[in-house]
Amino acid sequence: MARHNETPEGRSVRLLRVGEQVRHALSDILARGDVHDEVLASHTVSITEVRMSPDLRHATVFVKPLLGADESDVLAALKKNVRYLKGEVARRVNTKYAADLKFLADESFDEGSHIDALLRSPAVARDLGDDEA
Repeated sequence: MARHNETPEGRSVRLLRVGEQVRHALSDILARGDVHDEVLASHTVSITEVRMSPDLRHATVFVKPLLGADESDVLAALKKNVRYLKGEVARRVNTKYAADLKFLADESFDEGSHIDALLRSPAVARDLGDDEA
């Protein structure tokens, strides 16, 4: 039985709220160009999701560079500047502990386009056409 403070997926509303605050803080830091890094300055980076651990000490940050260009370089630059980003997030998001940030590439767009391609394939379109007849 789900508790009242959980979403249908079973994640705590508090975790989602803090994750959104961290996402907004990181997005603001990167949009303003506060990180002095050539790679990050030359790329537009989207923070698509932040998943917090139940104790709020670890944050998994899913990122996607604009058009997916130089994804590995952007991830390396974010990992190189993780201390600065952690300090800035801790300053902007009021939690007891500064969350350790772990940056991962967001693969959900690739998965979505793969599913879209499968649904548009002739075999699937033929099968869907037979059901409607």
